[in-house]
Amino acid sequence: MHDAFTMQVMSMSLGELAAANPAATRVFLRHRLDFCCGGQRSLADACRIAGLDPAAIACEVEQEARGDTSTHWEQASQCELADYIESRYHAALRRELPPLIEAARKVELVHARKPAVPRGLADVLAELFADMETHMRKEETILFPMIRAGAQGEIVQRPICVMETEHESQGRELSRIRALTGDLRAPAHACATWTALYHGLEKLEADLMQHVHLENNILFARALRGAA
Repeated sequence: MHDAFTMQVMSMSLGELAAANPAATRVFLRHRLDFCCGGQRSLADACRIAGLDPAAIACEVEQEARGDTSTHWEQASQCELADYIESRYHAALRRELPPLIEAARKVELVHARKPAVPRGLADVLAELFADMETHMRKEETILFPMIRAGAQGEIVQRPICVMETEHESQGRELSRIRALTGDLRAPAHACATWTALYHGLEKLEADLMQHVHLENNILFARALRGAA
């Protein structure tokens, strides 16, 4: 029989759990549960789709929460959260994605004859970077200034809808990357550059999911419901 805490956790959405308990995101990342664009699904439903035991995942969430010192961004102001997203995630993506594109081009060129080479990966990453640059500029110059100025409710609904639709597109790009790279598993014969590339892509994926989560489930959600 499940205890009351486990039942409560299983009924909550992934987005709610990630917002209320930042440590839960580590559990979701381990099990490939989408808590950003798919954050509206309950833990029970998400686990059913993924073939996981929701009670076991709820227990992992509880264990991760013990002694966790992660920042609870729901307790921060909209200005503080927007500033953090720009300084932490926007800056990191601009810094880290271009070298990954170059590494992918090198791997594709040097290992062109090997069956496991991720053909087309560099082009997918370049497309993702171009899309993200446009997306981030729109946030930095239009939506985030509106939110910092206190815009709420209907006035921000349309720009937020545009950003969330673009987030879904970014999620599909991550799926393409997974498909091209054999689920980010480097073959046994992979060189150091190939292995480092896949490690970098895994970090990129985790960062982008955290990034989108903070926007969709906290920053945007509060703006839409009129919370300061």
